[in-house]
Amino acid sequence: MSDLIFNHKESFVMDSIRGTLYTACHDNLTLLDFNNGIKVVARNDWHKDKVALICGGGSGHEPAHAGFVGKGMLTAAVCGDLFAAPSVDAVLSAILHVTGDAGCLVIIKNYTGDRLNFGLAVEKAKEMGRHVDLVVVGDDISIPGNPQPRGIAGTLLVQKVAGYVAEHGGTLEQVKQAAQDAHEKIASIGVALTSCSLPGETQREERIASGKAELGLGIHGESGIETIDLPKAKALVATMVSKLIEAKPITENAILLNNLGGLSPIEMNIVANEVMASELGQQAKLIITGALMTAVDMKGFSLSTIQLTENIVKALSFEVETAGWPGVAQCRDLPVTQCDSLIDKKTYEPSHDEDTAAVVHSVCRAIIDIEAELNHLDAIVGDGDTGSTFAAGARQVLAQLEAKQLPLQDKAKLMTTIADCLTSVMGGSSGVLLSIMFTAAGRDYERHGSLPQALQAGLQQMMAYGGAKPGDRTMIDALSPALNAWQQHGFAAAIDAAKAGAEATVAMTHAKAGRSSYLNSDNLSGNKDPGAFAVEVVFRQFTSK
Repeated sequence: MSDLIFNHKESFVMDSIRGTLYTACHDNLTLLDFNNGIKVVARNDWHKDKVALICGGGSGHEPAHAGFVGKGMLTAAVCGDLFAAPSVDAVLSAILHVTGDAGCLVIIKNYTGDRLNFGLAVEKAKEMGRHVDLVVVGDDISIPGNPQPRGIAGTLLVQKVAGYVAEHGGTLEQVKQAAQDAHEKIASIGVALTSCSLPGETQREERIASGKAELGLGIHGESGIETIDLPKAKALVATMVSKLIEAKPITENAILLNNLGGLSPIEMNIVANEVMASELGQQAKLIITGALMTAVDMKGFSLSTIQLTENIVKALSFEVETAGWPGVAQCRDLPVTQCDSLIDKKTYEPSHDEDTAAVVHSVCRAIIDIEAELNHLDAIVGDGDTGSTFAAGARQVLAQLEAKQLPLQDKAKLMTTIADCLTSVMGGSSGVLLSIMFTAAGRDYERHGSLPQALQAGLQQMMAYGGAKPGDRTMIDALSPALNAWQQHGFAAAIDAAKAGAEATVAMTHAKAGRSSYLNSDNLSGNKDPGAFAVEVVFRQFTSK
């Protein structure tokens, strides 16, 4: 069970409704205030010249149903308390407020409280002379042969079809017939990895164990028909699709993929991918996806499918002025554009230089030899992989050297080649930063022919892109003073400066870059930065030219 963000349990629903009204992008909603606690969201641009559509039920399914109030869908939504049917008076008040001579169709989900309360309100409205009728949606096929299937997300497809007919001037009888025809063509099933949280609930044991999923559960947290081991996404979708097809064989169809509230966007995209690859998806012409009928924060999703006719295609595709309807996507083959690589991968003729080879070999071996020591230092201040990362880069360069594939006689090309070697095997930011440095250094060396100046130019680019500078407790604290000393006083001074710079990081109690920046002084104090130590070791291997 997760914690919820709310003020008070008693104001949970009304606070949500107010937020809905504040953020309505079409500026077409209003709260009907009957001064008695009734919660009805209605169109403020309604002229009673067409058939009105009302839906509603317990709250907790947002954006259903207030999110679907607007031109082309609902005229009003009657909101009950959390998972509780609204009162008869609330429903009747909504009917009386929005119904004109054209009449009103009430669409509800198949739950006892909704049937009774909405049904009685409809009968009272009839007694008062209103032209009103009722459609009950039961699209859940999870329990085969159930005489009273629950209404779940497929209800939205019924509303969309009915709303289209009403918006185009259909009579109450025509709107009801369209809703019933759509209902007969719909099948839905849900699955969840967790149940839902409730406001103010402090002690509730999670019903669904880790690694399990409930198939066919309801949108109020009701138990599913079957608890299964959580399979891969492909197998889970295949199971649900097979049940949908078994219950209601469907050819050309539209699919509604509904987030029950707790799935992340990346999970929903993965499910959508598997749905479109399934037998159902291969026959689909349209797909609608989003968090449309939720169960507060339930981690799961439902699949609904509707057999298409020409009129249903028009109805589902018709644009509406609501906050919750996401629009319809045309199903198509996966759009893929085959491309030739435009990245210029430079290759250089290998060449040999004994002195340069010795330096490269010495540096690579030194880094590989301190792999464990670097990992130990990084485990104190980071995630413990600096040694492995640096060693991977060193091994790659060493392998190229031993294979005689490096342009050793051309230092500019050599640094560019080393940069490519590092990015190919070094994970994280360090490989990219070093590659930036060697790429820029190679370019500068080609222009000016000075190795310390070229490495200084590379360091400036590394700092510009990486954001770190001397004093931030990174490899730069050893690299910057070493390169400065090299340019000004010669290489022997650079070796001493690198060591002093690395030692200085021991006393730095606050890092301003990299993973260490998230740690407190107790973790950093007395420990040398692993990147700076690596630079110190590297400089010890060079000999003055």
